[in-house]
Amino acid sequence: MSVLIYIDNTDGKFKKAGFEAVSYGVALAAQAGSEAVAVSLGNVAEAELLKLGNYGVSKVLSSTDERFASMDNQAAAKALAFAAAKVGAEIVVLAHNNLGKAIAPRLAVKLQAGLVSNATGLPLNLSPFTVNKNVFTGKAIGHAVVHTAVKVLTLSYNSYGVVEKPVSVNIEAFDAGLGDADFGLKVEQTQKVTGKILLSEAEIVVAGGRGMKGPENWGGIEELAEILGAGTACSRPVSDEGWRSHGEHVGQTGKIIAPNLYFALGISGAIQHLGGVSGSKVIVAVNKDPDAPIFEAADYGIVGDVMKVLPQFIEAAKELKA
Repeated sequence: MSVLIYIDNTDGKFKKAGFEAVSYGVALAAQAGSEAVAVSLGNVAEAELLKLGNYGVSKVLSSTDERFASMDNQAAAKALAFAAAKVGAEIVVLAHNNLGKAIAPRLAVKLQAGLVSNATGLPLNLSPFTVNKNVFTGKAIGHAVVHTAVKVLTLSYNSYGVVEKPVSVNIEAFDAGLGDADFGLKVEQTQKVTGKILLSEAEIVVAGGRGMKGPENWGGIEELAEILGAGTACSRPVSDEGWRSHGEHVGQTGKIIAPNLYFALGISGAIQHLGGVSGSKVIVAVNKDPDAPIFEAADYGIVGDVMKVLPQFIEAAKELKA
């Protein structure tokens, strides 16, 4: 029996969330006394697949079928179900990203498996299988108990670090035997934002709120983000006012993100906002109100006028880069 780890790719490259899932799956396999096997769907070069060995995976199933470029969730679920049967997987691990959240329920049905979404750590117990998970948009921790023979888990962002454990890798060609009828999704055109770091992929995010006082003051946010190689974001009131686009709105009603470092500048920290950024590894907050809710979630907080603090952040970042 084994632990199967699905690692998705973007344009043939693996992302941090995938490496987190691999590290988690390897540790879970060690805990269960079984083997960790990774599976990749789509055209991924061998050099990229070999990177998985840095995180403890000694066996990789790779399907380079070009049709997976459309990332048809139903086709991917069928392929993963086939792979799980091939290796006798008792546990399947996916990242809790948009793709993982779309595939996991379909896969669980196909495998007649119990599903735990947003898992935050290794199982507390293997019999019965018990694992912690985020509930209420990260404001509480739930204990999920699964009694089915096969389990499907999605791993919450930043809940398990990337752990290097170099081993040699055996890459095995994998054919799920899918026909054209299994790929019901046809992508006719893809448009991507260029010259800007996507919030879903940013490891550092600099966000501003109404404390920035107006769109004319956003130059500091953008300058700090450029120096740090970060994405830019905003609170809902800012996007509602039209200061920034709704594509930058993070929170429970916007984008849910989990960067390694999140700057909340002039953001009060309403519960809806915190629901979308609580997965951040480190939160740095600046607000002139010492009772602002953001300070309850922040790892580091500065009580002060963001218009005075932000220039100091920029100078410190420049010195760090130099």
